[in-house]
Amino acid sequence: MTLAEPRLETTPDPEGPEPGGRTATGTDGGAAESAGSGADAGTGPAATPGAGSAADPETGSRPGAAVEDPGTPDRNSGTPTTRPPRWPTWRRDLAVYACFLVAAFWVTSQIWLDPAGRVASLYSSDPAQVQYFLAHSVRVVLHGEFPFFTDRLNYPDGVNLMANTAILGLGIPMVPVTLLFGPAVSFVVLVTLGLAGTASAWYYVISRHLVKAPIAAIVGGWFCGFSPALLSHANWHPNIISQFLLPFIVWRVMVLTRSTRVIRDGVILALLVTYQAFINEEILLFTALACGIFLFAVVVQQSGRWAAAWRPLLGGLAVCTVLAGALLAYPLLVQFAGRQAYHGLSDAVRDYGNDLAAFFVPGSTTLGGNQRANLDLAPNYSEENAFFGWSLALLTVAIVAWLRREVIIRALAVTGLIFAVLSLGERISWWNRGAFWGPWDVLVKAPLLDAVVPTRFGLITTVVVGLLLALATDRAWAMEIADRRMLRTVVVAALAIALVPILPLPLREVSRPPVPTFITSGQWRPFVGPEQTLVPVPIPAMGHTNGMRWAASTNLDFKIPGGYFLAPRNGNTGDPGRFGGRPSGLSAVLDEVATTGRPVTLNDRQRRRALDELRHWRAAILVLPVRQDNVEALHRTVDQIAGPAQRRADVWVWDVRALTDRTAG
Repeated sequence: MTLAEPRLETTPDPEGPEPGGRTATGTDGGAAESAGSGADAGTGPAATPGAGSAADPETGSRPGAAVEDPGTPDRNSGTPTTRPPRWPTWRRDLAVYACFLVAAFWVTSQIWLDPAGRVASLYSSDPAQVQYFLAHSVRVVLHGEFPFFTDRLNYPDGVNLMANTAILGLGIPMVPVTLLFGPAVSFVVLVTLGLAGTASAWYYVISRHLVKAPIAAIVGGWFCGFSPALLSHANWHPNIISQFLLPFIVWRVMVLTRSTRVIRDGVILALLVTYQAFINEEILLFTALACGIFLFAVVVQQSGRWAAAWRPLLGGLAVCTVLAGALLAYPLLVQFAGRQAYHGLSDAVRDYGNDLAAFFVPGSTTLGGNQRANLDLAPNYSEENAFFGWSLALLTVAIVAWLRREVIIRALAVTGLIFAVLSLGERISWWNRGAFWGPWDVLVKAPLLDAVVPTRFGLITTVVVGLLLALATDRAWAMEIADRRMLRTVVVAALAIALVPILPLPLREVSRPPVPTFITSGQWRPFVGPEQTLVPVPIPAMGHTNGMRWAASTNLDFKIPGGYFLAPRNGNTGDPGRFGGRPSGLSAVLDEVATTGRPVTLNDRQRRRALDELRHWRAAILVLPVRQDNVEALHRTVDQIAGPAQRRADVWVWDVRALTDRTAG
């Protein structure tokens, strides 16, 4: 044990010792600390043997440091032999972090080949949206623009960025990269660091506060960072895979249960919570719910712990609530009551849920995955929030059965199961058959939960599985039996059988159209004034996000109408959410032409409505790339509204300033 101030006494589990000779409360630190063990928060990392938090009372050295073993006497000479010094903890940590980073580069290798010219093979809208938000962070830093709202997208109505996960917590630190290399490079850097950073953070916390065996922390960190769920999100949602703060938030919550420095620990937690809110609020909400369920599950099993833990826990949470509430009050006011705020998600994603079978097949982006077979088991390929495979699913059940006498194991199992059930959504199905009622059908109406995508509850189940793998590996590694080498071989074999089928593969990418030279060279600048818009053809919307990439490549120097974002359904603050702004007749027409390849003959009413919309947008020019799909049909359709186009570099340009300015004057 580490040297620490007096700690809470633990009560042995009434069911007796666990297999392997440990008591049910024999794990210190981290999540286990919530079960009533662990050192005082004010003394540093929790009391885990080998955690490197204090000097060993016998050797005077810190656990994990390179210490010479006095060895055992040589049978022939009688002199002690000296074992090689153990690898210092910091070197091992650096090696693990480096391996995680190499793995992240492997996963993102196809994007790194050409960040600006390659994109996910399906659903390319989300990367364009993220790149737009990264460019917005540049304007916040360089031009002092308001961070939580912009009218440079969806002009003139604008977009409530706090309600659209504008990733300011990621975008602002990435401003130098975005300025030097562009938002496309920043995107792939975020994906790479998100995967490696999440794995590294979980490894660090697990190794310091949950387990003794390094291999156990590596297994847990690896799975939490490179699980099928995170690989699924990697191509689209760097804000979701960037979970590097979550293990520290969980740890600090558990620290509060035995803290003697409540104010300090509450402040630390508040700062972590505040920063996470600017990365992804949905994941923060899931983490808060998971911590609450876990602690409740512990107290139900051993109610005596509550007497010692409730004062520091509630006191620290009160400090956290006051400070984080003060820091987030204005951003949240903008999010929920500001211009273009919405209440509740679009119907398109409200019923996103996992199929039960999704827990038993490998993810599409893994070694054993089958993209076609997974088609009906998740809402889409960017939301495969389970997909553990049969071998890992069975191993997880076996771990819970084997270590069921431990309080922490039972609490984790309850937490993971609850989130797995919630991830099934409003209707529960098996291989896309059946439609039984699910509890989410009721919970979806609760405040805050109406803005949650239910399938993503599976991300918490993923973390639980990673922690169970770490704990089971640690327990097996420490078992005292005659043939420990054979035992460890069996452990490694079991892990291989469970994890090899879900090893990550490089993300699938396809080529995408380059940003036109007309945009990158600045040839658009003489046409577009500060209060005018450049209108890409087709109009930016879900499925047509190239115009957002054009704007992002210029750090949003011009405004555009439309776009891909969430906004109130009818443009009225407080309405339910939908993807995109107010319905547009011109946008609908051009979308139809872009999809079918057939030009539309517009009547007088349609032409007048299109001109009214251009005036509303204060359009200066319409721009159509010459290599756009179905370019001829789009060209002929726009000609009916704005007259003949001019060829400029690699685009067709319609100068409509005379049409829009004359009416405005």
